[in-house]
Amino acid sequence: MDWPQLEAAVAGCRACGLCESRRHTVFGAGSTVADWMVVGEAPGENEDREGLPFVGASGELLDNMLRAVGRSRTGSGAQGAYIANVLKCRPPSNRNPQPAEIAQCAPYLNRQVALLQPKIILAMGRFAVQSLLQTNEPIGKLRGRVHHYQGVPVIVTYHPAYLLRTPTDKAKAWADLCLALETAAALERAG
Repeated sequence: MDWPQLEAAVAGCRACGLCESRRHTVFGAGSTVADWMVVGEAPGENEDREGLPFVGASGELLDNMLRAVGRSRTGSGAQGAYIANVLKCRPPSNRNPQPAEIAQCAPYLNRQVALLQPKIILAMGRFAVQSLLQTNEPIGKLRGRVHHYQGVPVIVTYHPAYLLRTPTDKAKAWADLCLALETAAALERAG
């Protein structure tokens, strides 16, 4: 499936019960030729209403974080970031995603990664990290080193919504962004 076919498949998906309560599917946003991919957990109320990932206060923080490292959701190539979530539909009352729901959506995210072919994936939040890396380890133990998903380097960091609740961890998130920059620069030098 190409991008339009994949987006249509997500829009029509009825594989799990989340389709019953969604307003919109949240496919992804940003340039499909971006070097960076940001993967979050699941759409929240604002995302469900607008059909876009990372909107509202957490989206503003994400945009600021990306801008601080020379990236944006509107840029392309080395300046771009494509943004997606593990789940494409909002869990009711913003509850945690269930394993079966994550499993149903996994092929969509897998295909997004395959189509984008990012140079770096920034995994934001517990469910994004655990889904991509197939682990139950907490974020705190996975941060600070480079992991891989489908051969793509993955940098683990906190979700912007968490950082809004726990601003003392913003310095750790900045360190994670710096690691992503260093990893991207090393890949570029390696050619």
